[in-house]
Amino acid sequence: MSYTRPAFRHPEAQKNRLGYTKKAYEGAISTLCAGCGHDSIVGAIITSFFEMSIEPHRIVKLSGIGCSSKTPAYFLGRAHGFNSVHGRMPSIATGANMANRELVYLGVSGDGDTASIGMGQFAHVVRRALDMIYIVMNNGCYGLTKGQDSATADRGSKTTKGAPVSLESIDLCEMAIQLGAGFVARGFSGDKKQLVPMLKAAIAHKGLAFVDVISPCVTFNNAPTSTKSYSWVRDHREATNTFDFIPLRPEITTEYPHGTDIPVTLHDGSVINLYKREDKAVITSKKEAINAMEDAKSLNQILTGILYLNPDSGEYHQISNTTERALNTLTETELNPGNKVLQEFNESLR
Repeated sequence: MSYTRPAFRHPEAQKNRLGYTKKAYEGAISTLCAGCGHDSIVGAIITSFFEMSIEPHRIVKLSGIGCSSKTPAYFLGRAHGFNSVHGRMPSIATGANMANRELVYLGVSGDGDTASIGMGQFAHVVRRALDMIYIVMNNGCYGLTKGQDSATADRGSKTTKGAPVSLESIDLCEMAIQLGAGFVARGFSGDKKQLVPMLKAAIAHKGLAFVDVISPCVTFNNAPTSTKSYSWVRDHREATNTFDFIPLRPEITTEYPHGTDIPVTLHDGSVINLYKREDKAVITSKKEAINAMEDAKSLNQILTGILYLNPDSGEYHQISNTTERALNTLTETELNPGNKVLQEFNESLR
C-alpha cells in the first residue's frame, strides 16, 4: 500500500494569490482510521492556509504525541515541522518563536496532550500570549492507547466500552479565556463551513489564538452515549454565531451588508463579520463569554463558534519588548556587546 499522494494534478487547478495550488499545502496520505474527525480538520487547515495565500515555507507546524499529533504529516508538506515529546509542544513553539518571530506558528495537540500531561505547558503558553495558532483536536479519549477517557470527557458520558465518566471534565476554552488568550473558538470537525473561516480568523489574529475542535473518535468514542460522538454533537450543538472572514486586501475597501451583522477588526486589518443572536459584548467580555458557555452546559448544549475575542490583545514580543529582528539573524557582536556594556547594565540594576 502506498502512502504517497499522486503527483498528477489538473493543469487548470485553482491557484491562490501567490500562484500556489492546493497541492502545495498538502502532505502525506493519512493513516488514521477511516472517518476520523482529525482528517476533516486537516482538510480545513489545508483550505485555510491556501485561501489565506500564506507561503508554505513560512509556516512552522509543531505537535506532541497522540493521534492528533500525527496529523502534521498530512498537511503543509513544504512547511517546517517538529514533533515533540508528549505535552511539550508549547515549549518547542516558544523557543522557535523566540528564534524567529517572522514565521507563522501552528501548534496541533490533542485533549490528552494538552489537558493531561501538557496542562502546565498549555497554561503558560496561553498566559504568555505567544503569537501562534493552537489547535486541540478533542475526542475525549486516548485513541492511541485503546480509548481510555481523557480529561475533557464530560462527566456522565459513556464511551464505546467504558463505564460512565465519574470525574469532572476540563473545559479548555474556559481555561484559555481565564488565562488571557485573545482569541478562543470551538468548532466541530463535521462542520467545515464553520471551521474554515474560524481557522482563517485564528491565523489572522496577533497573539495566542486557541481553537478547540470536537473531533469524534470513530473507533473508541462514537457511541450515542458519548458527548464527543457525531450524533450527540449534531443534536446538541448550538452555534453562537455564523460569520464571514474578510482578509485584508491592498487597494480594496470592504463593504459590510446591512442587517444584524457586527464587524470585528483584527490587528492586521482583516475583519470577522459576525451574524449573531447576541450582541458583540458577549464575545469581547471574558465574564459574558464564560457565562454563555456555562449556560449552554446547563441546557446540555455545546457552544461552537468564536467564543471570545479581544481585538486589542497583545503578543509576547510586544509584552516583553524583544528585538524586532529574528534572533537567528543577530551577529556575535550584537549578542556579545562586551564587558563595558555588561557592567553598565549591572550598575543600572543597583
